[in-house]
Amino acid sequence: MHRKDWEITDIVAKIAVIDRCKVCRLGLAEDNRPYVVPLNYGYRYVGGVLTVYVHGALRGKKREMIGKNSAACFEVDAGHQLIEADKACGHGFAYESVIGFGHITVIDAKDEKTDALNVIMKHQTGKDAVYSFSDAELDSVAVYKLTINDWTGKQRKIV
Repeated sequence: MHRKDWEITDIVAKIAVIDRCKVCRLGLAEDNRPYVVPLNYGYRYVGGVLTVYVHGALRGKKREMIGKNSAACFEVDAGHQLIEADKACGHGFAYESVIGFGHITVIDAKDEKTDALNVIMKHQTGKDAVYSFSDAELDSVAVYKLTINDWTGKQRKIV
């Protein structure tokens, strides 16, 4: 990281950024070509391991790319605010972000899909409810598990 003075090193503070955001950008690659897609998500941080869950269609570009290359990254950001100055080059932007790298897999087992969808619902709604899903609903959606093995946080504050 170039600006070490902006780095978020505290795990609790990085998780707080992830918790404040509702949309992540999922980064995938195929044939040396990047692909980024915004998605709603849910996450767990247990035993020092960050896991991000997303869902999508059973078929399509995302599914095809994941089938060819499981390396993936995600990015979330919040706290956006323009920092104004007298000169154009003095302007800046306050923000906080987390970027993580890992491997993404398709969840096929219905009990794991249900669990992951509940993690997503909890994060998106803020409710600790447990939802049930019919077999038809579970069969109609692809659910992905992104296990993060390297992640950083960055924050620029207004001074």
